[in-house]
Amino acid sequence: MDSKVERLHALLGRLRGGVVVAFSGGTDSALLAVEAGRILGPRALAVTADSPTLPRTELDHAKAFALKHGILHDILKTREMDNASFVANGVYRCYHCKSELFQRMKGLALERGFSHLLFGAIGDDQRDWRPGMDAARELGVLAPLMECGFTKADVRERSRQLGLETWDKPSSACLSSRFPTGRPISLQDLAKVEKAEDLLKSKGFKQCRVRLMDEAARIEVDLADLPRLLDEETRGELLAGFKELGFRFVTADLEGFRSGSLSPRSREDLHGIRRNP
Repeated sequence: MDSKVERLHALLGRLRGGVVVAFSGGTDSALLAVEAGRILGPRALAVTADSPTLPRTELDHAKAFALKHGILHDILKTREMDNASFVANGVYRCYHCKSELFQRMKGLALERGFSHLLFGAIGDDQRDWRPGMDAARELGVLAPLMECGFTKADVRERSRQLGLETWDKPSSACLSSRFPTGRPISLQDLAKVEKAEDLLKSKGFKQCRVRLMDEAARIEVDLADLPRLLDEETRGELLAGFKELGFRFVTADLEGFRSGSLSPRSREDLHGIRRNP
């Protein structure tokens, strides 16, 4: 850990032209934003992309975290929902989303006089299907945590050492990840999923997802929470709430929570598939 932190600080220290950090409020980007601020001071700017795909609670958390830790912070309005390729929700959906974010970050960096763009990818991300990393490579966005060998366990441990409340924050992803590949993304469905997950969280389910399956909601919670999810009283309250939101069927995934369970697991799963222009 010490050697990785030293490498990270040395890398950030070389970016004296200033950095703009993509800051979602999650564990990885939070650590990167804090470390960049510690090394570069006012030459480090964290930006959070605000769009209908970002839950309002996550936006509020990002704002509060930046304020608490003295991070220079800005909100960028992104418009991926105006991009037909993103809305179509093909296998390269995340590419189009990240391209929108990084292009807007690049414009902001030029406006503010910053030289580098950073995002919070880590070593673990190389094992999964992450088309957003293609967008990062095309636009020269750096991934210092990945370059310095940080795994998710490393990020959580370093965050704990620094006293960051995000050290044990559950993994999160934009609301479009709740849509099966090929199901178009709509504002109505995004709002429905967000409200459904807010309902689950109000019942104490810290790690949860609501996946859209035709007319059904497929609920994922940690395996340890499944008995509580299926408790008669809780089940009844959730069922009533989900039906009120417009779901015709409500199901529980017996495999429990899996990050990206509706996404391809690797590039090998998509052999021969190419990004739409």
